Amino acid sequence: MASSKTEPSQTLVHARVWDGVTRFVHWALVALLGFSWWSATTSHMNWHQWSGCGVLGLIAFRLMWGVVGSQSAQFRRFIRGPRATLAYLRALPQRSDSSVAGHNPLGIWSALTILAALLFQVSTGLYAVDIDGIESGPLANLVDFETGRLLAQAHALSFKTLQILVAVHVTAVLFYLIYKRTNLITPMLTGKRWLSQDPQFAFASGRRAAAVALIAFALAWGALKGFQL
Repeated sequence: MASSKTEPSQTLVHARVWDGVTRFVHWALVALLGFSWWSATTSHMNWHQWSGCGVLGLIAFRLMWGVVGSQSAQFRRFIRGPRATLAYLRALPQRSDSSVAGHNPLGIWSALTILAALLFQVSTGLYAVDIDGIESGPLANLVDFETGRLLAQAHALSFKTLQILVAVHVTAVLFYLIYKRTNLITPMLTGKRWLSQDPQFAFASGRRAAAVALIAFALAWGALKGFQL
């Protein structure tokens, strides 16, 4: 996430850092993750499958957008090695506003970890088989019963891991907001943040976003239908 100053000074510029589709994917994942949890706990398994495949489509879009999307969304521009990440971590206790445009070295690794956990969660759910063999994932017919049950257990366990990652993420957001006086939420809502200078990110076109979204939708729809014509 990008950061923004709550009370900008006159020397700061209101720069654009996040495009609309990146922000949409972020908040849609939040909403669908909550809905997936609710639909599973209330035994609305048809809705749960739809929601899970929706999450799959969003993850596919974000991973592709991290390669061909707007500069601020591209992973390669913000991934740093262990030395740079540790240097950023050592400076973290300093009580000052984070001035990094786009993802900071810790933020990008956090985002990739959550995306990987979500991908594992959805993938195991596609093949999961319940104890009665009735409520199963749309691709459960591709594995035997024992494998499906093993994946169902992995699906349940990975959700607990995902809950921990989300809790850490929220805690980090609050830490930046309260301790470092850095608002990580507003830029992900508005797309803009206050900076000493405009990073002048290049933003991808709507046509490119539509093309990536079409591929992601086709993947999610195919998974939901068991990749059957």
